[in-house]
Amino acid sequence: MPNNRTWFFPTLLSVPVLAGCAASNAATDPGARPLPKGQTCTGIQQELRGLDRRGVPAYVERLSSGGKLNPEQRSQATRYSDLLDQYLGARCHV
Repeated sequence: MPNNRTWFFPTLLSVPVLAGCAASNAATDPGARPLPKGQTCTGIQQELRGLDRRGVPAYVERLSSGGKLNPEQRSQATRYSDLLDQYLGARCHV
């Protein structure tokens, strides 16, 4: 049966590391990026859902792992990635 030291010291040592990570992320966070003209969080979310229903995330996975896609699939994967980047960059998910 482990004594209290086996879990206490690793836990104790991880606290300053985690606090340091949180502090460094806060200092370098650039903040939300503005959406392109004419885009809204709701509109991006709706388009992402439509691409989700068509299975486009699988194309993105295939593309990122070096798989081959036809031109239409590649276009959809690129569009999905761009929309997701805009959505997350603008902090629509928060």
